[in-house]
Amino acid sequence: MGKGDKRTKRGKIIKGSYGKTRPKKKNAIVSKPAVKKKGKK
Repeated sequence: MGKGDKRTKRGKIIKGSYGKTRPKKKNAIVSKPAVKKKGKK
């Protein structure tokens, strides 16, 4: 499990490939936290 392992994120960076461990879209991983709105009483 390291640079030569295609299944790991580090291995995918070295190999230059994408997949479930290293998706192409970065915004899919980082999403905005849900903002709770204050309701009227």
